[in-house]
Amino acid sequence: MAEADPIRLRDRIDTGARYTDDDAITLNRRFRGADTRALLDAVLNEGIAGRVAAVSSFGAESAVLLHQVAQVAPNTPVLFLDTGKHFPETIAYRDELVARLGLTNLVILEPDPAELAAKDETGLRWSYDPDGCCEIRKVRPLEKTLARFDASLTGRKAFQSSTRAMLPRFEIDTADTLGRLKINPLIDWQADALAAYIAEHDLPPHPLVAQGYPSIGCSPCTSKVAPGEDPRSGRWKGWDKTECGIHSPAQPDSDGDLPPGYEPAF
Repeated sequence: MAEADPIRLRDRIDTGARYTDDDAITLNRRFRGADTRALLDAVLNEGIAGRVAAVSSFGAESAVLLHQVAQVAPNTPVLFLDTGKHFPETIAYRDELVARLGLTNLVILEPDPAELAAKDETGLRWSYDPDGCCEIRKVRPLEKTLARFDASLTGRKAFQSSTRAMLPRFEIDTADTLGRLKINPLIDWQADALAAYIAEHDLPPHPLVAQGYPSIGCSPCTSKVAPGEDPRSGRWKGWDKTECGIHSPAQPDSDGDLPPGYEPAF
């Protein structure tokens, strides 16, 4: 990854991946110990990662990253997956945060109506095939949109679950072969640092947090969490499932459905 060409503009057709594992390693070394705001400035204003979008669920801790993005580059595209299954509180919170923070480029992604009619006509696929439901309502709409970007920002934190404990700040998105970067600016933040930041900047909380939901996704697949439990243990309770699929590769079969027994993996 040449420092002299940070946006990786090409004057020829290049069918190779935008970024490689070596690029991610170089960036992780460069920003080891760096302030999160400095990292975001380099990514969003200096163009070290090309065209970047933030992906946000507008969940329990989303305000921290969104506030920092708004401070650095408020016109950054913020992608929100409107699955049609969100809590009403999440939609209201999304609109409140966008207005409060001055974010100017909210992009709402929705599942394909024809695919919903063909594969989830009753809207109950979540109850017997949560992976398939996530694939239709989250993975595919995001995959289609991210093809236009070189990198995406996520709000993942290491303390949220054991599956996120070892994630780096920069990694290659393995959802396809395009070689996008996936950037986790808050991966090393702890819960107390998030709480302090929220208090310092008087950021509004998601209204469901006070009701026992430390991790908030679609309403049918989100449960309350008991004190001391993994913050994400309320997601897909009763299923051997820890991620919706947008942070792990999902390989559909020839008919477009997820293969039997598919498990999200890192």
